[in-house]
Amino acid sequence: MTADQSDQYTFGDPTTRYPNIHPEVQQQPEPGLQSKMTPVPDLGENSYRGTGRLTGRKALITGADSGIGAAVAIAFAREGADITLSYLPEEEKDARHVIGLIEAAGRKAIAVPGDIREAAHCRALVDAAVEGMGGLDAVVNVAGKQVWQKSILDITDEQFEATFLTNVFAPFWIIKAALPHLKPGSTIVNTASLEAYTPAPDRLDYATTKGAINNFSKGLSQQLVSQGIRVNVVAPGPTWTVLQVTGGVDPETLPEFGSSESPMGRSGQPAEIAPAYVFLTSAESSFVAGETLNVNGGMPTP
Repeated sequence: MTADQSDQYTFGDPTTRYPNIHPEVQQQPEPGLQSKMTPVPDLGENSYRGTGRLTGRKALITGADSGIGAAVAIAFAREGADITLSYLPEEEKDARHVIGLIEAAGRKAIAVPGDIREAAHCRALVDAAVEGMGGLDAVVNVAGKQVWQKSILDITDEQFEATFLTNVFAPFWIIKAALPHLKPGSTIVNTASLEAYTPAPDRLDYATTKGAINNFSKGLSQQLVSQGIRVNVVAPGPTWTVLQVTGGVDPETLPEFGSSESPMGRSGQPAEIAPAYVFLTSAESSFVAGETLNVNGGMPTP
């Protein structure tokens, strides 16, 4: 955030709204900790201002410990929602940071660590959310796995399976378990990517899952819209998160991450992506269903 930006509503030049970072080459073992990154991503801790757009809502958010998922959790809480946070046990340190901010906003924070690659955990996660918040009316699937490989020959069966389990199977299991609890007015927001449209050749399995979740969401939207449940998608472009420093991209490309791809000349920060999820979850988007909202710094998509 620049010095002259007080909150997400401050008028200004979007190309310089957040710094054009040039991260040093750095790597962590998966899943990594955002708190150990240089620079640490901006979640909107000091800038996001709520206006009551989600007052009384009860949201389940995956990947809520860091990156986009954490920024969404903070924004939702400041908009008046209670939050159930899904994350891996190894990410507890980052999750505690987010939980503290949710509670500082006066909202409930239900922590449910565990591995969403397991169907049983996904079902238990939904049960814990319903019990802990007294209901559920917003499901936000953000958690993702991304590992770069130069060639398809380098993608192991284990990596391919883990990527699909995290990015496609887990949202399917979570939504299926959540659906009996969702009343008219409820929302589901899934996370695709720019790579659903322009797949990077060195992130072949990741890009494939993002195309799958995009299509899954559009088909599911048509199933559920008559029940008053809206399904939409956010498709971020290059965003500075812990995925990038845990093998998500070629480490040698980190110093120029995002700046050579985006017409804005820089990568995005999680704080910039979160408002898209707020919009699609709030009642102000009541006539929006089956939509993919691209938040990518101006990179053309179909």
